[in-house]
Amino acid sequence: MKQTRPIPLKPSLAAMLLGLTLWLPAQAGAAALDVGGVRLEDRITLADKPLLLNGAGIRYKAVFKVYTAGLYLAQKADTPEAVLASPGPKRMTITMLRDIDSAELGKLFSRGMEDNMDRTAFSKLIPGVLRMSQIFSNHKKLLAGENFLVDWIPSTGTVITVKGKVEGEPFKEPEFFDALMRIWLGPRPADWMLKEALLGKPSR
Repeated sequence: MKQTRPIPLKPSLAAMLLGLTLWLPAQAGAAALDVGGVRLEDRITLADKPLLLNGAGIRYKAVFKVYTAGLYLAQKADTPEAVLASPGPKRMTITMLRDIDSAELGKLFSRGMEDNMDRTAFSKLIPGVLRMSQIFSNHKKLLAGENFLVDWIPSTGTVITVKGKVEGEPFKEPEFFDALMRIWLGPRPADWMLKEALLGKPSR
């Protein structure tokens, strides 16, 4: 006797709506950007304030990828001046894409700050610059996949977190955080393409 196949039943409208309801929140919470294999959430919370990923990119040295950087602000900004003037907390996140001597990285950051400031303004920040350099020297190496954060928190200061650990007391002066941002966003940035990326501008 010839067997008849059962006719598949169409899912009910209620079941379909339930499935859609379950799917949407999962997708909404999964928004992230992959930059050089590093996952960056498009929204984070810092000091109880929501921040948006303003832009992200890769720091290159010659043809080599050095690190992925992401800039978070309370509202989008597409110029260095707007970034520095942006109110509320801010975050720069750096994730290494190759092993690097962290003491050397600290020296490069110090030089980047000096190159993007006038001499008088930089001289006032020298104690903080030396302390920052010591933070990186203490870690010897930063390995691929390890990261550090530079956070500006109003009324607290600049907080540096390396490999998930807060390093020392905050740097109180707002000028110190601005000087750090100029490493990437100043007139002589570490990487021009990275500067454009952090400002949310499309790659050319």
